[in-house]
Amino acid sequence: MSAVPVFLYHSISDDPPQWLAPYTVTPRAFRVQLDRIQDAGRRIVPLRRLVAALHGGPALPADAAVLTFDDGYADFYWTVAPELSDRGLAATLYLTVGAIHPPGGRGSGSLLPDTPMLNWRQVATLDTLGVEMGGHSMTHVPLDTVYGSRLDDEITGCKHGLEDALGHSATAYAYPHGYSSRTVRAKVRDAGWTSATAVENKFSSDHDDPLRICRLMVMHDTPGQVFDQWALGRGARVGPVPESLYTRAWRTYRRVRTALGSPVGGPPTA
Repeated sequence: MSAVPVFLYHSISDDPPQWLAPYTVTPRAFRVQLDRIQDAGRRIVPLRRLVAALHGGPALPADAAVLTFDDGYADFYWTVAPELSDRGLAATLYLTVGAIHPPGGRGSGSLLPDTPMLNWRQVATLDTLGVEMGGHSMTHVPLDTVYGSRLDDEITGCKHGLEDALGHSATAYAYPHGYSSRTVRAKVRDAGWTSATAVENKFSSDHDDPLRICRLMVMHDTPGQVFDQWALGRGARVGPVPESLYTRAWRTYRRVRTALGSPVGGPPTA
C-alpha cells in the first residue's frame, strides 16, 4: 500500500456560523475537490477496508483514498449525502453523540457551540443508505485532559449510545481535536473500537497505527494546489509518525490549564 489520503471534513455549507467558518468548505468547492480526487485516479473506498488492511487483511489498491466527516452537522444530510449518493462514494461520519438530538428536540449536551446538528432520524436514514457511522465522543472534550469515569463515558458511553441508536455495532472512533495519548488509545481499544482516527495532516499507509490513523484536514483556505498534491499522494509525510516532544509538551500544558479551570479549547479542529 502506498500513501493513502484519508480526507477529513467538518461542515459543507455556504453560510456557516463564524466559529465554524475556518473548518467549512463550500458545496461548490467540495464538488470540485471530489472531481480532483477522481481526476487524480483515486478510488474512494470505505474506511473499513483501510482498517481491515491495517489489521492484516487484504491490501488496499495503490490508488485508494478515504472520505471522513467529523461532528455530525446537519448539512451532511442535506448537502453531502446527496452528492456522495450521486457519485456512488463511501464515507464515514463520526458523531459527537451528545450533540445529536431527537427530531424537534435537543441532544444531551456537548461542548460544540450552538449550530444545526443532525437528528437521530436523519442518522438512521444515512445509516440505511450505507454511510458508516462512527463515534466522536459524547461531548467533544480533548480526551487526553480528562480521566476516570468522564473518560470512560466519552469512549465507552459514546459507543453504547451510538449502538443503541443504530441498533447495530459501531467500530470506528475519532479523537476530538485529534488528541489522544497512550492511555486514551488503550481505553479506545478496550471499549471495542477497532479503529480510531487522529489528524496529523499526513498520509495513512499500510504501516499506520489502526488506533491513530493519520488524516488530512481540509479547511476553508486549503489551497487548490495543496489539495491536488494530496490527491496525487504528494506534499505530506506518510504515517505513522512518532509523538514529538512538542506534542507531549503541548499535552502537559493543556492538562495543567484544565486542572486550573481554564482549559484550552475552541472550535473543533477534528
